[in-house]
Amino acid sequence: MSLPSCPKCNSNYVYQDQENLVCPECGYEWNPSDSTDEDAFAVRDSNGTILQTGDKITLIKDLKVKGSSQGLKIGTKTTIRRIVEGKDHELDCKFPGVGEIMVTAKFVKKS
Repeated sequence: MSLPSCPKCNSNYVYQDQENLVCPECGYEWNPSDSTDEDAFAVRDSNGTILQTGDKITLIKDLKVKGSSQGLKIGTKTTIRRIVEGKDHELDCKFPGVGEIMVTAKFVKKS
């Protein structure tokens, strides 16, 4: 009987524990018969609203721009160009007068 690889770390050392499959390398457990993905990646703003590509956002805090003397002021508005999983800065945005910058979702709110 061949078991699928772990969806989190792609390990081949998966074993079955009752109706669930378990990965011993990362500790992830899942039920292969469930079609819903409850661990789907979702980025939330400072108010807990789920953000998606194309949403308009507003900064809720003045932010320093690393490597520049400029900063981003509170209330600056922009649109989310891309959402990146697995990094500190999840939102790829283009701010007027500054350029393309990655921003952490906890410093923005959906407009």
